Amino acid sequence: MEKAQQPLAIINNKAIYDSDIDDMIAQMGQRGQAYQSEEGRALILEQLIAQRLFLADAMRNLYEREPAFKAELQRIKEQLLTQYAISKTVDSITVTDIEARKFYDENRDQFSAQPVVSASHILVDSEEKANDILSQINSGAISFEDAARQHSSCPSARQGGSLGEFSRGQMVPEFDQAVFDMKEGELRGPVKTQFGYHLIRLDARKTGEPVTFDEAAPQIKAHLLEEKRQKAYQSRVNQLKILYPVERPGKSGPKSPFTLV
Repeated sequence: MEKAQQPLAIINNKAIYDSDIDDMIAQMGQRGQAYQSEEGRALILEQLIAQRLFLADAMRNLYEREPAFKAELQRIKEQLLTQYAISKTVDSITVTDIEARKFYDENRDQFSAQPVVSASHILVDSEEKANDILSQINSGAISFEDAARQHSSCPSARQGGSLGEFSRGQMVPEFDQAVFDMKEGELRGPVKTQFGYHLIRLDARKTGEPVTFDEAAPQIKAHLLEEKRQKAYQSRVNQLKILYPVERPGKSGPKSPFTLV
């Protein structure tokens, strides 16, 4: 038999337990991890105590009878009812493996092998500086790697400017367009982006591996689920417009209870 929890605090005959702290931390999502220490849980306990104190005072002063509170309560109730009704429309929708496979087979081009490049760059804050460094590299006065270590403001400077491998779309558009138009060994620049001026060297290019169905399945299912939920939502809205005709005062034209507004 599970041992009963000992109250951490009791306010107005209502107890606060360790499980209440766990619930509050869970509601905080990722941020809640910062409160899993003894000190963090103590802070949460103090917050819960403060909340219970305000609740006790509100009940003693009969705030729930005030018109402003009743109006706010009604507003929150209508919001919750709306969300609950939407959930009943979309929460039962699922995507099967067969549907996901069908999408994968019909959209093979989206999952085909994509080119992957390996590139290095030097990032500086002015076009003049970039051109000066480029001239030094082209003349043989300094190697690309040494120039990157000395002048580049990017963290990649420590690796001689190397950015490693990446596929199309992972860099900012101007950089992306330049590097995927280059030939292996080519040095290009200055290329201006929101970060500054780049000297770019394409170190290698290779064909990427195609994405398998197993790899793509979670993303496909998430996409199809969202698509099906949107369709179900819109279909239900259209049905409700027939059940509850929408009047738009000031809009000209004949009105019919069977017209989707």
